[in-house]
Formats: sequence, C-alpha cells, structure tokens
Amino acid sequence: MFRASGILKLAALILVFLLAVFLAFQLLEINVEFKLGSMARSLPVNEAQTKPPAHKCGLSKACPPEHFAFKLASGAASVVGPRMCLEDKLLMSGVKNNVGRGINIALINGKTGELLKTGFYDMWAGDVAPFIKFLKEIEDGTIVMMASFDDPATKLNDEARKLITDLGSSAVGNLGFRDNWVFVGGKGIKTKSPFEQHIKNSADTNKYEGWPEVLEMEGCVPKRQD
Repeated sequence: MFRASGILKLAALILVFLLAVFLAFQLLEINVEFKLGSMARSLPVNEAQTKPPAHKCGLSKACPPEHFAFKLASGAASVVGPRMCLEDKLLMSGVKNNVGRGINIALINGKTGELLKTGFYDMWAGDVAPFIKFLKEIEDGTIVMMASFDDPATKLNDEARKLITDLGSSAVGNLGFRDNWVFVGGKGIKTKSPFEQHIKNSADTNKYEGWPEVLEMEGCVPKRQD
C-alpha cells in the first residue's frame, strides 16, 4: 500500500514538472513572437520597392509629355475578341460588347485623345462597301487603331487596302485569311507608322488550330500639334 502511494506521488510530481516545463516554453515562444512582430512593424516599408509604379493602360513604362499611351491586342482565334486601350480608357473589348469578327477599328481625336467612333466589319461573310465608306470619312488628324478578329482579309479588296495603306500601314497589302494584325496609324500621316504587327496564318506555326497566336502591342502616340 505504501509502495503504491509512493509511486502515485512520484507520478504526480513528474506530471507537474512536465506541465511546468511546457508552460515555460509556451511563454517563451509567445514572448519571442511578440518581439519579432514588434521589430517587423517598426521597420520602414519602402512601397516604391515592393510595388512597381502603375502606368496608363498597363504599359511597361510611362509615355513622354504630349503623347498618348496605348495598348491593344488582336483577337484569339474565333473565341476572344480584341482589346484596345488609350490613356487608361478601354475603348473596345468583349466586355464592352463592341467587337466582332473581321477588322475592329477605333477613331481618336489626335489632339484631345477623345474617342470619336468605333466599329467592326466582317471580312468573311460581310460586305466591304460599308468599311470603305467608313475609311473614306475619317478626318485629317485622327488617330486610327485597328485589330483583327478571326478573319480580317477575305473580303478586303484593293481599294480598302489602299485606304489603310494611306493611314500608314505597311502590312495590310499582305494581310491574308485568318492572319492576326494590329495597327495604329493616322489620317494625313506622311510616313509609315512604326506601330504595326502582323503574323501569318500558317499550319506550321499556328498556336491555335487554324489560327496564329495573339498579337499584343503597346506604345506612345504623339499628339497632333497643329
């Protein structure tokens, strides 16, 4: 009986000792965490280093004065429509429900950056005549943004191609069935535009079945000064 009670007392002492050790470690851990947290909160945070500066339309760098920031993307196959942004304003996209198959086009005031008009013209099953009329009515000094979606070229005749060439395009003459193409030019431009990308529809290089990869382009368009 004496031996049994002794064993119980010993066990109780061991249990109390272990509990005391556990509590001591817990208190030490809490104290260390508190100190580390206080140190972290006291350290200065340089937001300029942790977060890159945001530029208009998500450009990789800011545009110089007297320039408009733009970014545009062609359509993806026949599924996702093109997207156009100017000065942080979304001009055309599937979300805005103002894009469609063929050639998508936006007209911008070259002095103020104001959106004047948007449209899309089906170059697969549509009529090229309304597109030609649209192109002929563009006024001097207007910035013109274009992007392909699905097929931009089947109905695109020589007259339409010539009108787009006059806006500064170098590639529209070679634009073919289901090619991808993005372009920024202007009415009255005296030289070829530097803002143009074109990729051919080729079974050897297409990213999607029957269509090439999406084209994306960004840049800074000078404002009209006169």
